[in-house]
Amino acid sequence: METSPIPSADGMHLVRLRDLRDFEVADGSPDVRGWSVRGADGKKFGDVYELIVEPEAMKVRYLDIELDASLKINVHERHILLPIGAAALDDDGDNVFVPALTSESVLNYPPYQEISISRDYEEAMLRALQLPVPTRDKASPFYDQPSYSEDYFYRQRRPAELSSSFRRREADPGPGPIA
Repeated sequence: METSPIPSADGMHLVRLRDLRDFEVADGSPDVRGWSVRGADGKKFGDVYELIVEPEAMKVRYLDIELDASLKINVHERHILLPIGAAALDDDGDNVFVPALTSESVLNYPPYQEISISRDYEEAMLRALQLPVPTRDKASPFYDQPSYSEDYFYRQRRPAELSSSFRRREADPGPGPIA
């Protein structure tokens, strides 16, 4: 499978975590890939497929959700992106909850096709979740809003002092000395 950065309106600043060979989920942060995603109705509508990150900020910005086949959605429209702060982790189980969506309302959510993440698409996601859409001026950075807060998402399941949910991999020291 070919790996390439995901282009966005501001350039190539968002990438799939799996494409960053030198990065991994940080110790103390749960790796939510593969976890069930449930809506306000408690019904499962998908699984976390991947984390979309902004390496320069060391922040996860989106969860790439693969929608459940039982929803009978075209295979080419089975992925959606969800701003990280629009979801929360289950206190105990391996579930991600999205209070603004249900198993029915997710059918009207804009699909993500892994081609690019444009500012128009980001705004459409926020509108679908009934969240505020920031202005496009440079004075108010787009991701400086609760919808993109990793702290909100991870608050139940990671130490407060952990500043990022992913980190650079430690260098492999290689084989030890030969005795």
